Amino acid sequence: MKTQAPGRRRRDNPLRRRSDVVEAWAVAVVAVLVFVAAPSAGVAAGWWAHDDARATAAAQHADRHRIRAEVTGRDPGSLPTVQSTGRKQRVTVRWTGPDGTRRTDTALVPAGTHPGERVDVWLDSAGRSVPPPTTEATVWQHTVTIGVCATAAAAGLALLGHALFRRASIARRLTEWEREWARIEPQWSRRDA
Repeated sequence: MKTQAPGRRRRDNPLRRRSDVVEAWAVAVVAVLVFVAAPSAGVAAGWWAHDDARATAAAQHADRHRIRAEVTGRDPGSLPTVQSTGRKQRVTVRWTGPDGTRRTDTALVPAGTHPGERVDVWLDSAGRSVPPPTTEATVWQHTVTIGVCATAAAAGLALLGHALFRRASIARRLTEWEREWARIEPQWSRRDA
């Protein structure tokens, strides 16, 4: 009949060195850092990023307004670019301002928009054409990205620290083994040092 506790035998092992115990504790600490501290850091960073992105989006929504404008033609000053062949292209648009004046400016509109079509254009408080304000989906995308990157960075630092610790521990153990072998080998091989 077995009377010892399950882990008791390993602790009493005379071959178990102090460095083995230290390494076992190091693995436990790294596990806590990777599985608890790193996700906590990711959540904290994501929370901060979410608050910051929401504040930026609120400021953009307060400063920008959408108007309907008519496309008058391709921007004469712009050369064809990767951006103009993608999902957006830069064109000249015309609209009537709140005071009744007709205004013309360049704006990015969906690719394939032809002259005479009406498009939505976003203006800032100074009347300049600007990109649309940040959406809630973009805020959440930013939040998740920052949270995942912070988690990965924290876990990577913990694993890098553990790898450096292991390297130093192995080097120290090899030095101890060489010293011990230099002491024991002459007795074992029955030759004089």
